[in-house]
Amino acid sequence: YVGHREPPPGAEAYIPQRYPDNRIVSSKYTFWNFIPKNLFEQFRRVANFYFLIIFLVQLIIDTPTSPVTSGLPLFFVITVTAIKQGYEDWLRHKADNAMNQCPVHFIQHGKLVRKQSRKLRVGDIVMVKEDETFPCDLIFLSSNRGDGTCHVTTASLDGESSHKTHYAVQDTKGFHTEEDIGGLHATIECEQPQPDLYKFVGRINVYSDLNDPVVRPLGSENLLLRGATLKNTEKIFGVAIYTGMETKMALNYQSKSQKRSAVEKSMNAFLIVYLCILISKALINTVLKYVWQSEPFRDEPWYNQKTESERQRNLFLKAFTDFLAFMVLFNYIIPVSMYVTVEMQKFLGSYFITWDEDMFDEETGEGPLVNTSDLNEELGQVEYIFTDKTGTLTENNMEFKECCIEGHVYVPHVICNGQVLPESSGIDMIDSSPSVNGREREELFFRALCLCHTVQVKDDDSVDGPRKSPDGGKSCVYISSSPDEVALVEGVQRLGFTYLRLKDNYMEILNRENHIERFELLEILSFDSVRRRMSVIVKSATGEIYLFCKGADSSIFPRVIEGKVDQIRARVERNAVEGLRTLCVAYKRLIQEEYEGICKLLQAAKVALQDREKKLAEAYEQIEKDLTLLGATAVEDRLQEKAADTIEALQKAGIKVWVLTGDKMETAAATCYACKLFRRNTQLLELTTKRIEEQSLHDVLFELSKTVLRHSGSLTRDNLSGLSADMQDYGLIIDGAALSLIMKPREDGSSGNYRELFLEICRSCSAVLCCRMAPLQKAQIVKLIKFSKEHPITLAIGDGANDVSMILEAHVGIGVIGKEGRQAARNSDYAIPKFKHLKKMLLVHGHFYYIRISELVQYFFYKNVCFIFPQFLYQFFCGFSQQTLYDTAYLTLYNISFTSLPILLYSLMEQHVGIDVLKRDPTLYRYHPPNSLS
Repeated sequence: YVGHREPPPGAEAYIPQRYPDNRIVSSKYTFWNFIPKNLFEQFRRVANFYFLIIFLVQLIIDTPTSPVTSGLPLFFVITVTAIKQGYEDWLRHKADNAMNQCPVHFIQHGKLVRKQSRKLRVGDIVMVKEDETFPCDLIFLSSNRGDGTCHVTTASLDGESSHKTHYAVQDTKGFHTEEDIGGLHATIECEQPQPDLYKFVGRINVYSDLNDPVVRPLGSENLLLRGATLKNTEKIFGVAIYTGMETKMALNYQSKSQKRSAVEKSMNAFLIVYLCILISKALINTVLKYVWQSEPFRDEPWYNQKTESERQRNLFLKAFTDFLAFMVLFNYIIPVSMYVTVEMQKFLGSYFITWDEDMFDEETGEGPLVNTSDLNEELGQVEYIFTDKTGTLTENNMEFKECCIEGHVYVPHVICNGQVLPESSGIDMIDSSPSVNGREREELFFRALCLCHTVQVKDDDSVDGPRKSPDGGKSCVYISSSPDEVALVEGVQRLGFTYLRLKDNYMEILNRENHIERFELLEILSFDSVRRRMSVIVKSATGEIYLFCKGADSSIFPRVIEGKVDQIRARVERNAVEGLRTLCVAYKRLIQEEYEGICKLLQAAKVALQDREKKLAEAYEQIEKDLTLLGATAVEDRLQEKAADTIEALQKAGIKVWVLTGDKMETAAATCYACKLFRRNTQLLELTTKRIEEQSLHDVLFELSKTVLRHSGSLTRDNLSGLSADMQDYGLIIDGAALSLIMKPREDGSSGNYRELFLEICRSCSAVLCCRMAPLQKAQIVKLIKFSKEHPITLAIGDGANDVSMILEAHVGIGVIGKEGRQAARNSDYAIPKFKHLKKMLLVHGHFYYIRISELVQYFFYKNVCFIFPQFLYQFFCGFSQQTLYDTAYLTLYNISFTSLPILLYSLMEQHVGIDVLKRDPTLYRYHPPNSLS
C-alpha cells in the first residue's frame, strides 16, 4: 500500500508480506559470529589444523617435548591473524553504517519527517531533492515539473554519465505538495526483485472517490533505482518498492568470497610434501627402534629394568605411541610461524603502496588504498587485465577540438577564466580568410551545428557559471543524453553562435551580431546506431526549408553530391587516427513540394503497426540523399593522462588487456585506437549482433577462428607482446548480445563448444574490446577466462558500481577513485586515483612483492630442514630413544623469532633490480612465468 494507507472497503483483500529493511551489508562478520567463523576460516589452512592436532597429541601422551612448544606459536599465529581480519572487517562496517544512516525525507500524514535511510520500509513515500541519490528503488509519483518528468544520471550503476528522463505515474503527477501525496490511496503490484537494471513490470491501482480503481501499467521508465542521482529537477516524490538487499543495485553485486593468492595455494602443496617427509622420517625411526630393541640386553639394560605393566603392554599400542612421539619430535620441520611471517610481510608490505608518492594524485588529493593485503604477490603475475572504458581510461568529459569547413580549419580558443573572448579572436584562422560565398557556407555550418541535435537547455541563474553566453545574460548549461552533442553546441558557442532554447517548436539561436534567429522545427529524424546519423528539417524566418544532417563519415560521404569532399575526407581521416570522434555535417535546401512529399512519407511510416522501424528506415534513406557537404567536426573524449603509455607498457610486459564497456561500439573502438590498445596495423575481427543476424553464430565463430589460427600457428609467447611489427595483430570486438548467445547452452545440450572456440579466438588476439556490456556480463567474461584451462591470473579495474561484480570476480580487483562515486573503490582489493598508476603498481610493486614472498617461503622451508636433520641423525646415536638435541626454549623460539625476524626484514626491503630499471623495461615483468618461483 502506498504510504501504508488501507484502500477503501470493498477492495480485494491483500495479505501483508514481510520485506527486508533498507540496510546494505558488505561486511563478512558480525559481532556474534566473528570468533567461530574466523577460527573456521583459519583452521582451513593445512598448517594451522596440523599444529592443532600435534598440540592435542602432546597433551594426551607422554612426549619428549612439552605442549607449550607447539601451543604457544599456534596461539600467537591465530591471534595475530584474527586481529588483522577483524580490523579490516570493522572498516567495512564503518562504511556500511555511513550509508545506512544518511538522512532521508519521508512523508507521514502529510508532513515531512527526516529519518535514517535504514528505517525505510516498502510502501513509504519519500521526497528526494536535486543532486541527492535515491535511497532505494522508487516508483516515481510526481515531480515539481508540470510535465511530470525528472532527469537522472546512473553513473554509479552502469557507468553512463548522460541524463536519462523518467516519467511519473499519469494519475499522480499533479500532486505537488506533501498533503496531496499524503492523501493518495493506491496499491502497487510488481514482479519479484531481479538484477536486470533495464527491466521492470508492475501496475498501480489508484483509488479515487468510491469508484473502481484506475489501473496503470508501470515500466522501467517509472522506476528510479537506488544509486542513481536526481539532476536538473528540484524535487520528486516516490514510493519505496524494493529496499535494502533487494534493490537492483545490491542484487548486481556478487557475494564476497575470500580471495586466496596462488602463492598461498602452492604453500599448502609444499606443506603436504613436507608432511610426507615428516611421516617417512618418523616411520623409519620407529622401525629402526624396534630392530635395535630386538636384542634383550639393548631393550632392557641392567640399569633400566621395565616394570610389570610396561612388559604387559600391547606391542602395537607401544609402536603407535613411539611413532607419535617421533612425529612430535620432528614436527618442527613444518614451519608454523611461516603463515604469520607471511601475513606480517603482506600487511607491512602493503604500506609501501600507500606511501608511494608517485601514486598520489594532486588534483583530488587522493592516494592509493589497500583494502586487502592478502593478494600483494598476485600483482606480480597478472596475465589478463579487464578494464572499464568510461571514467577509467577516459576522463568522461568531451571537448570540442576543431571544425573543418570547405577545407578551412577552425580551432576555437580556450575559454579564459570563464569569459569567452570576443569573436574576432574566437576563431583562429589557420588558412586564409574564406571568400564571401565561403562566409555564407561557414555560417550555414555553424547554424547546422546549432540546430541539428537533441540538447536541452537548463537556465542557470548563478552568474559565476563557467559558460557565459556572449549577450551577458543568463549562462546556459546544456544537457543531453550524449555528451558529444553538448561538446559540439558548446564548441560552436565559442565560435560565436549560441543555441538558446527550444520554445513552442521554435529553436532560437544567437548569431555573431547578437541577433536572435528563430527556426521552426518541422521534423527530427532521430539518431540510430544502424544509420549512424540524425537530421532535422527546419524552416528559417525567411521561409526557406533546410535539411541539416550530421553523422559518422561512413554514413554521410556516400550521400553527398557536392562540396569539397576530398579535402574534408583527408582531414577526417587524420583526426580519426588521432583518436578524435569525428562527425560530418551536410545540408540540402528543400522546396515546399519536396517537403510536403517528405511529410507524407514519414507520416505513413510512423503510423504503420507492422515493421514500423523498417519503414521509417526506408523513408529516412529516401530523404537523406543528394546532400551538400559543409564540413566536419572533431570532439575529444579526453583519455586520462598517460593511459596510452600505461597500456603500451602493460602489453609489452606480456599482459593481455581487454576493455569491457557499456558504450557504443564506434566510440569504444575510437578510444581503443587512441589508447594504443589497437594499433594501425591491427586487423579488427567483429563478433557483433549485426553480423550474427546475417550469418549464424556458428559460421561467424568458425570463420574468425580460421582467420586467427591460420596466422597464429607459429606464434610464441614473445612475439605476442607486439615487438614484432610485421606480425599480423588481431583485435576482437564483441557486444553484449553476442556474448549472451555464446554463453547460452546449446539446444542439443552440448554446451561447451562455442565457449571453447570463443576462448581460442580470444587467446590469439592481442586485444579484445567488449561493448554494450551489462554489469553481470562483465563478471561472466572474467569468470570465463579465469576458469579456462591455463587458469591465468586476472585483474579487473573499474570506477563505477557497474564494475563491482567484475572487480569481485577477478583474482585481483582494483577500483579507480573516480567521478562515479565510491562503489568500486569500496568493493575492490586495491584502489588507485588514476589508471596510469596501474603501471607502477604492477611493474614495480607487484614484481617486488612476488620476488620477495617467493624467497621468503623458500627460505622458510629450507631453514627448517636444516634445523631438524641433525635431530634425525642424533637418533642413531641415542638408541632411537626420542632424546631431544635442542633445549625446549630453543625449539619454541627458533621459529617464532630467531629465524623469522631477519628474513622478514629482508623480504620487506629486497630490491633485486632498481625501480627505474623496472619502469623503463616492462619486459622484465615477464621473466617470472606464473608461480614459477614458489
